[in-house]
Amino acid sequence: MSAEMRRGSKAGVPIKNIERELICPICKELFTHPLILPCQHSICHKCVRDLLMLNHEDSFDAGSECSLPGSPRSRVPSPSMERLDRLVRSATVRRSFGSRGSISSPGWRRGSVTPRVTTIPCPGCQHDIDLGERGISMLFRNFTLESIVERYRQAARAAVAIMCNICKPLQQQEATKSCMDCKASYCNECFKLHHPWGTPKAQHEYVGPTTNFKPKVLMCPEHEMEKVNMYCEVCRRPVCHLCKLGGSHANHKVTSMTNAYKILKEKLAKSIHYLISKEDQVRAQITDLELLINQTEENGLLAERQANEHFERLFETLQERKSEMLRSIEQSRNRRMDQLKAQVEEYQGMLENSGLVGYAQEVLKETDQSCFVQTAKQLHVRIQKATESLRTFHPSADPCFDEFTLDTSREETLLKEICFGGVPDPPLIDLSNSKVYNKASICWRLPEDHLPTDHQVLEYRRLGDPSQSPSQEDSEDSRVWRATDSVYGSSIVVCDLDPNSLYSFRVRSCRNSMFSPYSPEVTFHTPPAPAFGFLFSDKCGFSTERLILNKRRDTVENVAGMTFLLAADRVQTGSYIGLDYIIGDTGINQGRHYWAFKVEPYSYMVKVGVASDSKLLEWFHNPRDTSSPRYDHDSGHDSGSEDTCYELSQPFTLLTLGMGKVFIPKASSSSSVSAASATTHIDHGNRVLPMPQRLGVCLDYDMCRVYFYDADTMRCLYERQVDCSGTMYPAFGLMGGGKVQLEDFIIAKRLTF
Repeated sequence: MSAEMRRGSKAGVPIKNIERELICPICKELFTHPLILPCQHSICHKCVRDLLMLNHEDSFDAGSECSLPGSPRSRVPSPSMERLDRLVRSATVRRSFGSRGSISSPGWRRGSVTPRVTTIPCPGCQHDIDLGERGISMLFRNFTLESIVERYRQAARAAVAIMCNICKPLQQQEATKSCMDCKASYCNECFKLHHPWGTPKAQHEYVGPTTNFKPKVLMCPEHEMEKVNMYCEVCRRPVCHLCKLGGSHANHKVTSMTNAYKILKEKLAKSIHYLISKEDQVRAQITDLELLINQTEENGLLAERQANEHFERLFETLQERKSEMLRSIEQSRNRRMDQLKAQVEEYQGMLENSGLVGYAQEVLKETDQSCFVQTAKQLHVRIQKATESLRTFHPSADPCFDEFTLDTSREETLLKEICFGGVPDPPLIDLSNSKVYNKASICWRLPEDHLPTDHQVLEYRRLGDPSQSPSQEDSEDSRVWRATDSVYGSSIVVCDLDPNSLYSFRVRSCRNSMFSPYSPEVTFHTPPAPAFGFLFSDKCGFSTERLILNKRRDTVENVAGMTFLLAADRVQTGSYIGLDYIIGDTGINQGRHYWAFKVEPYSYMVKVGVASDSKLLEWFHNPRDTSSPRYDHDSGHDSGSEDTCYELSQPFTLLTLGMGKVFIPKASSSSSVSAASATTHIDHGNRVLPMPQRLGVCLDYDMCRVYFYDADTMRCLYERQVDCSGTMYPAFGLMGGGKVQLEDFIIAKRLTF
């Protein structure tokens, strides 16, 4: 080892031995200007910038799933680990295939204003890191790691010396010192010349020759003119006094930098001392591991050889059985062909001047009666048999080989299920907890009493659009299974699914590189539009007396209010009973959107649909009863014309549910209901249907139509035209006790804003 290599080893540890600690996990090269992420892992400055650029580029390709087009609350999530792996392998910035079903505005284009992308995935811990509004500028530069890398570089290029920056080119000397204030390297003569005693430069900080000039003091990334002088114990990072006084660390517990330095250095020294004291134990464990490596290699080769022998025996058995069965077919074929050929020869003898007929013709020429009779008797019998066979023709052999048809489906299944003794049992997809929108949240259950598995892999494929015939579907899509990355839990979200399509899913487990059989395939139908995220609004027309809204604002329940009971003496027969309305907190101005929810079966009456903001304000400021005026005992007539006027004045387009039933509205001239639509398949003579477990609503704002679906089967129950002149909101009305709960995916999508 050279003298410079030895100089690089300060604590008795060769600097070359720590190379793997100095490699960036992204570019796989030595760190260059490393930055410390909030999770305490370090990445090159350039790699962090590349990750942000990759995420920013991916945000332009994001699908339409926002709650409100152009919503300022939209955000773009970080790229998936799949794209991160692609970046690691290529060490270049390019857009790669990944989960593009992010929450974003459908109106975004490359020339439009987009939210600033500040979230990246950490390659060390695989967690999403939010850099905040300041982005890269809020990260500290890891000067300690940078110095170690520089010492490693110097040790690695022992023969390449750092030259003095002041000497003339032709007389340049090897540097002996580097000034951190001047950011230059000097030989002894030049250093004395430029740092004379008694001058301020004599107080400059100097170190050994280096090309890495770091500032003497860490500055706060949030307050660029302030030095860090405290350590936040909550965020585990240095902060300045302004961060503590009124910044983001105001309520955090902090300690002085001196105290933090002392404590952390003492802990690190103790940990290092403990490891050094256990060096013999570590070496013994390394020996054990090396022995295990050898045993693993030997046992692996033995298992491979044994498996190969088993398959060879299987091949031999199959070959023997194949030969036997083919021999049987050949023998049967030859026997039948011999029989048919003999029959052909027999029939050829019936032809004139040949065979039996020719012989009989010659016998007829015999004139001696006794000789003729002696020969003709037997000949006549043969002629009669030939005549009989001619009248009742039957082939002497069956040319069909149906009895030799081979069905190997059971054996093929058994062969596919050939597995080692340690192969795990397949998991089962949990239909009750799996939900599919334009993203699919697929959950599964592992078998009971199962051994721990390493991971699971979900596979899925698109089966096609149910509205198209099989010949119109993309057969390539229906054949190719797409696999997700390894899943270390019991669920995964699959992104970027096509709307109104059938998808098939299956999952299998892996243990010690051995995969279980696939689970039974399950099929889901995606909604006709992207999922729309919202929560219940507690502002517009919300009745605190009769509606109970939970803290998450995803469940609303209707109860009888005290005010109604106190006014019971004024309730008369024929008085109107009012619905309590509640709407979503986010509106729709364009596009197609879908949301789903559950109505409890015990609910007396619940109305669901959409509401227009152009009429909501007037409605809630001038409350009225939802019963039709035609039933008012003071109206004086029972015509249906007032129903039409009343319907036109409503801000709501609703479908009625209650007592476990769905009530399909009557078709009217003003409603433009698709009563005989091929998509509804509803006999309006029977307008009462069983209430599905989950109900879905799809609003096509541009086409001014609203659709109601059975969310489990995606069967359209009812559709009609709706006035979309303003902003449309999801709307619900409850009366007489009822409960509505939004789907978890819908509220999760809303809560991510």
